Amino acid sequence: MSSDSEEVSVRLRQKIEASGPISVAEYMRVANTAYYGRADPLGVEGDFITAPEISQMFGEMVGIWLSDLWLRHRPARCHYVELGPGRGTLAADALRTMQRFGWTPSVHFVENSPALRAKQLQAVPEAMFHDTLESLPTDAPLFLVANEFFDALPVRQMVSTQAGWRERVVVWNKEAGFAAMPGATATDDLIPEQFRSAAMGSIYEICPDASSIMQQLSARLAKQGGVMLIIDYGYTQPALGNTLQAVQGHTYADPFPNPGQVDLTAHVDFSELSKCAKKYGLLVAGPKDQGAWLSGLGIDQRAQHLVASNPGRAAEIAAAHNRLVAPDAMGALFKVLAAYAQGWPQPQGFGL
Repeated sequence: MSSDSEEVSVRLRQKIEASGPISVAEYMRVANTAYYGRADPLGVEGDFITAPEISQMFGEMVGIWLSDLWLRHRPARCHYVELGPGRGTLAADALRTMQRFGWTPSVHFVENSPALRAKQLQAVPEAMFHDTLESLPTDAPLFLVANEFFDALPVRQMVSTQAGWRERVVVWNKEAGFAAMPGATATDDLIPEQFRSAAMGSIYEICPDASSIMQQLSARLAKQGGVMLIIDYGYTQPALGNTLQAVQGHTYADPFPNPGQVDLTAHVDFSELSKCAKKYGLLVAGPKDQGAWLSGLGIDQRAQHLVASNPGRAAEIAAAHNRLVAPDAMGALFKVLAAYAQGWPQPQGFGL
């Protein structure tokens, strides 16, 4: 265990010893804040690879999608905004594509990790950074992108017990270390009616941070105009299940032994994000499977063109294309959701 991980573990342990068990959400928040602040977790030498790192085709399709909306609406001014932009790879590929259409918006990144900010500046030197959503510009429409952003936000977990639904909490002891168990707080009022009589041990998750952020962004788009593109893994209707997972070195890991050393994520509830957007009067397209969305935008033809231009990389390009669109890879697990202001064009890629 590294000294960083030991520090996070000590802080969490001391908090539990002083005040009692903490929620899974609080554990996840503390652990992920430390994890993303310590180093660049992406790439072959890191813990996971996101779609933009797999192939330039992903960012290019996002750039084409955004450019199409810009060309059809033609706002006098606008801003490109990305939440949690990784290494800046998606933005760099998307912005390069936008330039082909004569579009060069100002660029704004919402990012707190110093390590990732340094990588993002290398990829997109003109980017302006924001610690929070509040400092984003208010003077023009926003073209917002959130790729694998919402899955890293902390989730609250409710578990069905003999005594009713209880919040799942994290405890600590010398023998077992950190572990999750049902807490004392009753949470029956947070459970949708259709799940209240679920079998004991069933878990229902909510993500208050995701709802809050989606509402803030939706209010901005309703007032300023613009569009929002969300790409993540998740589910399209409310569901039961424990989706909390950890990844380390490209392999699934236990979420609890080494807080701050593993990437903690949970599946995104796209129905909740859609509901938040509609609450502020936005129009919604999707969610749609990532593979179908990318193919609808022309990624298959782009892959063929890249192979023709780089025959020596044909196998590599084909493998990347398959990973992004195949149903047994990222194609069906990842979903795409768009929310856009009233009066803006209907986005492409979401047709039947």
